[in-house]
Amino acid sequence: MPHPPAAKVDPEERPGGLLEVDGELVENIATLLRAQQQGMVLNLVADLYPADLARLLSHLPFDEARRLFRWMPPEQGSDVLAELDSAFRADLLEEERPQRLTALLDDLDTDDAADVLADLSDEVALRILPDLEYADDLRELLGYGEETAGGIMAREYVAVPIDWTVADVTEEVRRNAETVEEIYAVFVIDEAETLQGVITLKRLLLSQADARIDSVMNEDFISVTTDVDQEEVARIMERYDLVSLPVVDGIGRLVGRITIDDVVDVIRDEAEEDIQRMSGMSGDEEPTDSVLRITRGRLPWLLLGLVGAGLSGLVIGSFEDALEQAVVLATFIPIVMAMAGNAGIQSSSIVVQGLASGDVWASDVWRRLGKEVLVASINGVALAVLLAAFVLIAALGLDTARLALTAGLSLFLVILLATCIGTTVPLFLHRFDIDPALATGPFITTSNDIIGLAVFFLLATLLYL
Repeated sequence: MPHPPAAKVDPEERPGGLLEVDGELVENIATLLRAQQQGMVLNLVADLYPADLARLLSHLPFDEARRLFRWMPPEQGSDVLAELDSAFRADLLEEERPQRLTALLDDLDTDDAADVLADLSDEVALRILPDLEYADDLRELLGYGEETAGGIMAREYVAVPIDWTVADVTEEVRRNAETVEEIYAVFVIDEAETLQGVITLKRLLLSQADARIDSVMNEDFISVTTDVDQEEVARIMERYDLVSLPVVDGIGRLVGRITIDDVVDVIRDEAEEDIQRMSGMSGDEEPTDSVLRITRGRLPWLLLGLVGAGLSGLVIGSFEDALEQAVVLATFIPIVMAMAGNAGIQSSSIVVQGLASGDVWASDVWRRLGKEVLVASINGVALAVLLAAFVLIAALGLDTARLALTAGLSLFLVILLATCIGTTVPLFLHRFDIDPALATGPFITTSNDIIGLAVFFLLATLLYL
């Protein structure tokens, strides 16, 4: 797969790339597609990188996108498939002929081919699987969980016996240059295919040709088993600056490898999922999804928000007598609700981020809670003093001093409670293997609105009325 050159290139002179895929190009190609100008279209897209071509397809009307994809030769089409999101890719391949599907998948690495197979219907996947070149490897990959190390690993790697020399290993790397697209390291195995060591290409090139590979390999290597979660894989590769990570089975036999490009995809996907869930969405929404699919993903969370807002309304309604006695209390309702939600989101977002990066553990609950309570206390006092001062200066209500005390104390307690909830709920969910990102967004805001309003009206009843 071609990659952009490292040197800086003038966008006007560059033969392909992100900057050239703009609205004008999309419109021009769409016009040519409708006019059935196959030769001109293929000539225009020939120099685009696969990622840019995938971006172009996703911005075309779907019928034109499918027509362009069908015109592409299998080598180009397979590179583009690896760059598309799952839902759009599944729609694009829905009516493809089995022979073309086979040609497309045979040009992909096994990890990408397994992803494409998973997007197809069971009937189509079972029909073409026996005809694929690496059918056995793909069956094995499809047996692993989609978000595990086994699910994202590739079966293409270079593995050599432990008794070979450096010269033997170098020749093996040359033999595998076509089938293994990116070779970062060579894995050393014994007769039982158990992983014994790893040697980088740099070390291999700098070692004497007649040296045994076991004398120059690194025996202190890092590996993961097939059932490790993909987020943990990403953390391991980030923490130890790895570009290639061997994957072994339960008894230490080498079964695959994960490369840095796979991990970049995982990091991006997990970040997008967390952001969506923090915003009250399903977590798997893509720009190319249909209206019905997007609606189905968002509606449940909006219903949850509606229920939360309804409960907040019930809290306010239950203190109707207090509002009748002092209408000025209604002035503070939006303040309490906004500050409760903001304080809860701040603390929960930091905890979720820490859990995602591995910097915060579930066992850190008391230490983390103590720090957040201290921060909330300082912020709460500062904001409470400001609000009380505003009430006094504006001379709100009949008993201004008592109203200022009520408003200030309520705000302090609301911020403190919201912070505690925002800190503990993500840790609690993480402890039970539930995505902590669910603790942010609508969940935190609605729960803190209800609690904040209840605290405010109770204090207003006790202190002001």
